[in-house]
Amino acid sequence: MSYWGPPEDWVRELADSLAAELRQIVLPRLGRPWSRGLAGRAVGGDTTFAVDAEAEAHVQRRLKGFARPVAYYSEDQGLVGSEGADWVFIVDPIDGTRPAIAGLEAACVSVAVARLTHRPAMEDVWYGVILEIKEGGVFRAVRGGGVEILDASGRRREVSISMHSDLSRLFWTIGFRGRPAAELVAVLGGLIDRSSVNGGVFDLGSATYTMTRILTGQLDAYVDVGPRMIERSPWVERRFRQVGNGSVLNNCPYDVAAAALILEEAGCVVTDAAGNSLDKRPLLGSDVAHQLSVVAAANREMHAAILQVVEEGLEHLERTGAG
Repeated sequence: MSYWGPPEDWVRELADSLAAELRQIVLPRLGRPWSRGLAGRAVGGDTTFAVDAEAEAHVQRRLKGFARPVAYYSEDQGLVGSEGADWVFIVDPIDGTRPAIAGLEAACVSVAVARLTHRPAMEDVWYGVILEIKEGGVFRAVRGGGVEILDASGRRREVSISMHSDLSRLFWTIGFRGRPAAELVAVLGGLIDRSSVNGGVFDLGSATYTMTRILTGQLDAYVDVGPRMIERSPWVERRFRQVGNGSVLNNCPYDVAAAALILEEAGCVVTDAAGNSLDKRPLLGSDVAHQLSVVAAANREMHAAILQVVEEGLEHLERTGAG
């Protein structure tokens, strides 16, 4: 394999090969009891499990030994190797560590690539690839070039996006890890009640896995309102820290950088929980200031309807001050 052709060729090849290598490392470890061992705390404050540490070590070896300088950003390491690099690889070796530890399907490798500027933003992500660890499906996109979905055998799959906007029939996922349950339900309880019988609400433990299910037609939306709750009701940060063992745990750009590009290239709508574009959000960072809420939906009508219910829930939290 040659890495000296046009930049877009070697960038895509390296991202794809890194994702495949990480899958091969993690796949035989799915569901193994030893992988639950605690290996420390990540930059953003989340728990690092033994299987995370092994995957992170491979990222470091692979990219440090590459033929030309590249930088990478990961949850556990932060920004590494920026000197002389033109590109930065935003790598989440296991998005869905907890499902992976349990041997479930909802775990993916996520790699996004952007030009390394002084302050790269989400809109600078040029390529994204998401690889299912257990099943082997691939989702990838080049900015402005559309999306490609492959099954484990390499056969192309068609994008299948829901066209309805009936919230009573909504199949959606919620971000629950590290979020205070009573306060989260105070905000999203209306959407849960509306959809739990004729639709379905899930917490699958992986933003990239659940967001890509929108492209397969299995799900309609992904809703994570954590940072927006703190913006609207600052007192709730104390509850986040209680649940997060002293840290505020929400999605950061590395969690969704690849998925946001892929969904947008497929025609889905991805914003924060206030309805604002993620384009200008800083790409590199894991502290509270970089955390972002996400509402991803199959179509604009559905997205608008979800935002309305979220706003009602945020107002309820402000009024009551409790779940």
